[in-house]
Amino acid sequence: MHEGGDALKPVIHAAHHWFLDGCIHGMKWSQWGCLFVYIVPAPAGVHFMTAPHVPIPNNSMALAAVCLSSLMFGLEISSVPAILSALERTLHGDFKDVQWVMNAYTIACTSVLMATGTLADRYGRKRLFLIAIALFGVASVLCGLARDMPVMIAARFLQGATGGAMLICQVAVLSYQFPDRAARVKAFAAWGVIFGIGLGFGPVIGGAILALANWQWVFLVHGPLALATLALAWRGALESRDPNAQRLDGAGMITLSLAVFGAAYFITQGGDMGYASLPTLGIAGASALCLLAFVVVERVAACPMFDVSVFGIRTFSGALLGSAGMNVSFWPFMIYLPLYFHGVLGYGDVAAGCSLLAYTLPTLVVPPLAERLAHRYRPGWVIPGGLFAIGAGFFLMRWGSGVAQPSWLTMLPGCVCAGVGLGLTNTTVTNTTTGSVSSERTGMASGIDMSARMVTLAISIALMGQALVSGVSAYLRHVADARAWAAANALPLRHLAEAIAGGMPVAIDAGTARAALAHGFQWALLYGGIGVWMLAAISFLVFGPARPGCDSASCARAFT
Repeated sequence: MHEGGDALKPVIHAAHHWFLDGCIHGMKWSQWGCLFVYIVPAPAGVHFMTAPHVPIPNNSMALAAVCLSSLMFGLEISSVPAILSALERTLHGDFKDVQWVMNAYTIACTSVLMATGTLADRYGRKRLFLIAIALFGVASVLCGLARDMPVMIAARFLQGATGGAMLICQVAVLSYQFPDRAARVKAFAAWGVIFGIGLGFGPVIGGAILALANWQWVFLVHGPLALATLALAWRGALESRDPNAQRLDGAGMITLSLAVFGAAYFITQGGDMGYASLPTLGIAGASALCLLAFVVVERVAACPMFDVSVFGIRTFSGALLGSAGMNVSFWPFMIYLPLYFHGVLGYGDVAAGCSLLAYTLPTLVVPPLAERLAHRYRPGWVIPGGLFAIGAGFFLMRWGSGVAQPSWLTMLPGCVCAGVGLGLTNTTVTNTTTGSVSSERTGMASGIDMSARMVTLAISIALMGQALVSGVSAYLRHVADARAWAAANALPLRHLAEAIAGGMPVAIDAGTARAALAHGFQWALLYGGIGVWMLAAISFLVFGPARPGCDSASCARAFT
């Protein structure tokens, strides 16, 4: 080893010893820090007295695998919006393709969420976890190698399906791996932090990769990460099954997936096909029939995917409306906000990613406060209050984007307010849905929560995109250049509006295009703000007043 390496020996020795000690003794250090002893090998000539005699507990490796897989899942939700403009340019796509790059992921994830739990119980949670990790890595590499939009969208669908399976298996593996309650709380806390880091820093990471390398590495990086996760899960995770596992609810899974896909397709493609045309009306009708069939199937099935009786629990239903509120506003707008920073403010990839930090970082630091507030005041106040804060943030962003000289500073108050609202709502919703039912039904409750999030996100991506394009179109109707272009090309102004919304070059003045895009974002923000405030009010009413004799501790038992 060269002299520089020799000089590092004491440092690496001390770090190895510190992390190894933490992994072995009661998990008193951060569990995911134990990855250090695997990622950074000990220098030549450095030996540890403990390493040959005391094996590192399987729990630490299992937790590291779960945290790495949650990091990958979170990054593929939040880092991809930062590169959508680059995808559109290099893969020769349009605004609808950009929407489907995100919707393919969310719809596929929704399709497998509930089925994965049943399959994992029957065939082995570790086995399915390993399969999901491997396929997620393969799908990510396929995304990175895509040369056109159809291949990208298909690869994103596979990525979403395997990501959803991975997500459910993460919870199952941790629940079985840590039977001790105190250790389980610490494990889930570490998992939540890493998942939050993936979601919160994804836009910055995506923008930085795009600036330093190219968009392909936003996907390709998950190849080696998946290999590392596989190795850790193979060695660390314990296999478990449920001998009384229920049968797979295939009919419920298919009808729900088709209903969501049909709704998203109707909203996204209906403008081109004509909303009153027979094919479009047929898609809408088929989607409604699939939704009706799903409800019927879940009521009569012996082993339903959704136990509809839980919707009669007020705390559960009120929290589920919180899930819908977040995904009507905050999460779909994170897909379109980079387009605003690029197209209206003229920021580069890194600057746009850094500007998004104001939107995402509060979601990481606020949850501990949300937990204390839920202990003290009950979730029936915290969840609607968080949704109200998200809506207030949207109206502040609408004001900030409408000033004479908009910038990241004028957008900052609204971004921070919306992020704080999301931080108040997100973990509170999860803990309330699972805490509202008996322990044997928590998996089902968690699956319904995640399904509600993904379903509303897929539909809201389409609806918010429609609001954006409609706002751009409304502005262009009053611009002579735009009307002349439409007349010369015998095309509706909507085609020009979609090109502007997608950041594509257009045949009108650049200043006009930028003003039209800014006007479209006013409409998108109005949609998100009104939508989340409506759901906040409904959630508050569904929660209802506190029951007599129900103190803050018992009413918020999800947090105890």
